[in-house]
Amino acid sequence: MKNEKITIEKICEFVEGIETLVPTISGQMRQYVNLDNAASTPTFTIITKKVNEFLKWYSNVHRGTGFKSRLCSKIFEEAREIISKFVGADKKSDVILFCKNTTEGINKLANRYPFELGDIVLTSVMEHHSNELPWRKVAEVIHIGITEDGKIDETDFKQKLSLYGKKIKLVAISGASNVTGYVNPIHTYAKWVHEIGAEIFIDAAQLAPHRKINMHPINEDEKIDYLAFSAHKLYAPFGIGVLIGKKNIFEIGAPEIVGGGAVDIVTLEDAYWTSLPDKEEAGTPDIVGVVALAQAILIIEEIGWEKIVEHENELTRYAFSKLKNISKIKLIGDTENLSNRLGVLSFNIEGMPHGLVASILSFEFAIGTRNGCFCAHPYVKCLLNVSKTESDEMEKNILNRNRSNIPGFVRASLGIYSSKNDVDELANALDEITKGNYKDGYYLDVERGEYLRKDFNENFSNYFKLI
Repeated sequence: MKNEKITIEKICEFVEGIETLVPTISGQMRQYVNLDNAASTPTFTIITKKVNEFLKWYSNVHRGTGFKSRLCSKIFEEAREIISKFVGADKKSDVILFCKNTTEGINKLANRYPFELGDIVLTSVMEHHSNELPWRKVAEVIHIGITEDGKIDETDFKQKLSLYGKKIKLVAISGASNVTGYVNPIHTYAKWVHEIGAEIFIDAAQLAPHRKINMHPINEDEKIDYLAFSAHKLYAPFGIGVLIGKKNIFEIGAPEIVGGGAVDIVTLEDAYWTSLPDKEEAGTPDIVGVVALAQAILIIEEIGWEKIVEHENELTRYAFSKLKNISKIKLIGDTENLSNRLGVLSFNIEGMPHGLVASILSFEFAIGTRNGCFCAHPYVKCLLNVSKTESDEMEKNILNRNRSNIPGFVRASLGIYSSKNDVDELANALDEITKGNYKDGYYLDVERGEYLRKDFNENFSNYFKLI
């Protein structure tokens, strides 16, 4: 990074694949517009360069006496320190654990947290499935409702904290929604949670790439007890996730994944677990992924959070203003108060299936979005006011391999490198679609719920193949 100064103004110059051309049904190759950043982000050329530089030194970490192994072990732990500072963890009380992604991190916490019979996990209707399903296996799950515009209902939140009190062991809340982009006041929530003697976990998968996180603010009542995020949403898609939490939780009992590296000694009868963090990281870790994540964090810090937030807020306001001016576009959520809303724009076009809109954007305009429920089925159904009867019918259809009428939205999501030109491309395309200016010939694959074309062979092997 010493020779390549990355700034918010020049960031597009450093995005891997940003000038990639993709085929469209017109026969033209068009530059791809990636508006699917809430799912996963591309990486930066600086990170690719750093990874390639590291690969010649690659060796397994810990317990190796060779030079390369010792070098990698040092880098591996330096990366853990970089991540610790990135989220404001407390080195004395917290442990940084590497895993595959946020989902695995939440499952790990659910499996290792000392729940007892009758304990409650309080979460919200807003949550991604990954911050819902793991808790169902280990405790009773109670849900906080949402307001009409999709925000967490804070009145209901307080009422449930009061109603269930000491039975609540943990509150699990998203830092930001992957459907509406709402940024939750996590430190305020932490204070409420600690007042009843419970702890709080934050799913920071959507929050970490867009806002500075400080797990231990000046007011300790507002601290975040547990937090997880994924590198693939943070410009380092190399297979790493991070779980940060209290050491004392993980020091007790056996890890849920056991094997090499997690033990001090093994006999034919017994195993003696080693100390943290190794105890919770059995097997060979994704060392390259850790290096990539550390480099991504250094890039973000070099650019500076103030500039990142300013850029993304301006772009989000611009995007909402452009789409609001297109007839037949229905944007989801609060479109006026955008200071605490990320660049996640979920919308529908009146009278058109969301899957068809997303496919037209791709096949005809080379714009990558995402459509459906975004792994947040209960939240999306609430936002769409899906009735119980409609929901039951939908479930029946899906079980019968018919996904043709799944409720949902089209989602366009912005990244740190996104530009007004990207937004203009989307707005122009949507304007054409709402006017009916798109080609006939789309058909619905009922089982997959996708709109495809029989007259368009994309020949993926022409662009990339393994052999």
